[in-house]
Amino acid sequence: MRLSPSAHLDTFCRDRLPPADQWPRFRFDLPALAYSERLNCAAELLDVTAARLGPGRPCLRSVTGTWTYGETVRLTNQLAQVLTEDFGLRPGNRVLLRGPNHPWLAAAWLAVVKAGGVAVTTMALLRPGEIAAITALTEPALALCDARFAADLAAGAPGLTTLHYEPGADGLGSGGLDSGGLDSGLAARCAAKDGVFRAVPTAADDVAMLAPTSGTTGQPKVTMHFHRDVLATADTFSAFVVRPRPDDVFTGTPPLGFTYGLGGLLLFPLRAGASTLLIERATPAELAVAVHKVTVLSTAPTAYRAMLAAGAAASLANLRRCLSAGEHLPQAVWEEFRQATGISIIDGIGSTEMLHVFISAAGDDIRPGATGRAVPGYLAQIVDQGGEQVPDGQPGRLAVQGPTGCRYLSGDRQLSYVQRGWNITGDTYVRDADGYYWFQARSDDMIISAGYNIAGPEVEEALLAHPDVLEVAVVGAPDPDRGMIVHAFAVLRPGAAADAAKVTELQDFAKQAIAPYKYPRVIEFVTELPKTISGKTQRYRLRQLAADRRQAAAR
Repeated sequence: MRLSPSAHLDTFCRDRLPPADQWPRFRFDLPALAYSERLNCAAELLDVTAARLGPGRPCLRSVTGTWTYGETVRLTNQLAQVLTEDFGLRPGNRVLLRGPNHPWLAAAWLAVVKAGGVAVTTMALLRPGEIAAITALTEPALALCDARFAADLAAGAPGLTTLHYEPGADGLGSGGLDSGGLDSGLAARCAAKDGVFRAVPTAADDVAMLAPTSGTTGQPKVTMHFHRDVLATADTFSAFVVRPRPDDVFTGTPPLGFTYGLGGLLLFPLRAGASTLLIERATPAELAVAVHKVTVLSTAPTAYRAMLAAGAAASLANLRRCLSAGEHLPQAVWEEFRQATGISIIDGIGSTEMLHVFISAAGDDIRPGATGRAVPGYLAQIVDQGGEQVPDGQPGRLAVQGPTGCRYLSGDRQLSYVQRGWNITGDTYVRDADGYYWFQARSDDMIISAGYNIAGPEVEEALLAHPDVLEVAVVGAPDPDRGMIVHAFAVLRPGAAADAAKVTELQDFAKQAIAPYKYPRVIEFVTELPKTISGKTQRYRLRQLAADRRQAAAR
């Protein structure tokens, strides 16, 4: 595939694209996907929308204040000026972003992309070792970080030039972009700028973002997405399934560091001229209170069930659309939520490699228990191990094509995800005669718990660092609330106490090495791990054992 002339002076991303013959086939069948050769997605999402619908519309909200589209345009321009004029950001440079969901993080993403930079948005919960792995792969020139989360960034990326923003106690304030939002140094720099900035005229196929994803090996992978890809998610799934309106208010729980969160909480509302309420974190009860004026909610099945358990059904009456992704939506959860609220949850499957959702259904098209049908703009099929399509009703591997697709940054993993021009998602599905896709299982060792992707080997590595652990194997075990949980089987050194205190000790130890949501909720001590003759751990036996343990505990 021939690429357009790049606007990137730093050719890092172009140089590390996989060979063209390893790309999936891309499809641009819809008129909305006919993008111009020069395209800056941040300018399209924000500046063009503000010019089309007016600068006075609400745009970025916190729990205490709101920025209009005009104010957000001005702030992102000021930030882009600071990045380029004061810190020498060049088109194509990577900028690492770190912080919980907040309007400042959203503004930083938009400013970086406007300036021709490549956004690398990370989870606020990542530990220094995880940060170090991502920075080693992406080689950022700068970082923008919430000051409250600066210590682990400094430890994981020592020497990286970092600008800190500091959300004020009064939130966004009223009418002042320069007060209460950033630390004094950065605030002063922004205040000194006139807010006039012309977005870099990037190519539609210039890389706009690098999205880290957990792999089954535990080693981080990074996916590369173009400016046109960013808009394509809004012009397919959002436009045809979510169907946002300019007066909608979006919110949700997935971090902006996840592509599910980036789309549902920033790309989709801005493309439609709507507003988004960004909340750092919330218990189910707190989330229910926060959404009393929200119309579009994105979260995981776990949260929907928890909100009902918290007695919050009445608080959800204003919701028009409820989106679920990140893990399979059980039919029982869908039916329970529908009965309590009258709202039909929109299920969907997406991936970081594909950027967002590619199979879904809404309204009367929903069949409870099914994920849905291929989103307009995408094509899906079920294939066997050889890549041949299987008949409807027969399980197989899910294969997808569309306007987005997998391009890994460097490495040798491209051929495992892209085969014969199709994106092979790692999920086992069945398609029925009407084109609905029914989830069966994950095809790999990824553990999906409460919407988070957790690679078992990464948890194993964390536990093996403890001096009392000789061997460990981590698998996913079924759980009625979280979908799956992390279950670890550990062999301890002779003399180590295999008791409840040791379980707690190892769990706390793991939380210090990896993000807390990845820690093993169950640790079972065994004298040896089941292995093949060649010495490989028989994980299928451990999965069955973990499932049996969960089933017995539920009786």
